[in-house]
Amino acid sequence: MLVGFLVWNFFGGGFSDNLEELTVHYIDVGQGDSIYIKSGDTDMLIDCGESGDCEKVISYLDGMGITDIDYVVGTHPHSDHMGGMSKIVANFNIGEMIIPHIDDSDTPTTKYFEKFLNACSVKNLSLTEAEIGRKISLGDAVLEIIAPCSEDYSNVNNYSVTFIMNHGDNSFIFSGDAEKLAENEMIESGKLQDIDVYKVGHHGSDTSSSEDFLNVIKPDYAVISCGTGNSYGHPCDITIENLSKFTDKIYRTDISGTVVFTSDGKNLDVKTER
Repeated sequence: MLVGFLVWNFFGGGFSDNLEELTVHYIDVGQGDSIYIKSGDTDMLIDCGESGDCEKVISYLDGMGITDIDYVVGTHPHSDHMGGMSKIVANFNIGEMIIPHIDDSDTPTTKYFEKFLNACSVKNLSLTEAEIGRKISLGDAVLEIIAPCSEDYSNVNNYSVTFIMNHGDNSFIFSGDAEKLAENEMIESGKLQDIDVYKVGHHGSDTSSSEDFLNVIKPDYAVISCGTGNSYGHPCDITIENLSKFTDKIYRTDISGTVVFTSDGKNLDVKTER
């Protein structure tokens, strides 16, 4: 079932003759994040979930015939986002590894992060710190890094590397676990815009997706990556209530499994695993 789902989305028809097809895969990794983006011959993986759940990401990408990934982003050093990153580094040829600048006092000393650094060393893969304003082209899509805006936070979630991606008329935002402090910094930066597809911050926690933030991005679609029956109660009722003021197209990986958006630069198509 999943293989057919992948093939349908990856080779589906009806796209614009002007722009290369863009696909954005919100991979179901339970209570974590993992997003694969491909446009033309260029691709990016954002996060990979916990170490155990990362096997799903590897299997998913293997099923698409992926062996090389141009850009891999670890939004911030929490295990539900980067727990399996050593396996990603070991299993794929990576062009560039992007992580946020982390204050020395916040640099993880956990086993998974040590394994990640060791895997990068074995592959001679250097780490690139995210730089605000940097633009990355993925086929006909352009991503711009808009956060983190500061160099030192008391909460590691606010270090989350955040991108806005534009593909023709369609726009996406990926904000990791950025909380309200970081969201306010993004508002103040003037970099935000109306967004078509919002990867909901921090798995739908009430620490993210502030009303002020949503009032600026005005999402038409929302995708929440969260685990079935998770102990955090994600997504929170208030988050769903606030999102519902802007859209009724709210997708949850705990309910729908993997969610795939396809853009031709004008239209958006959405398919879910279940």
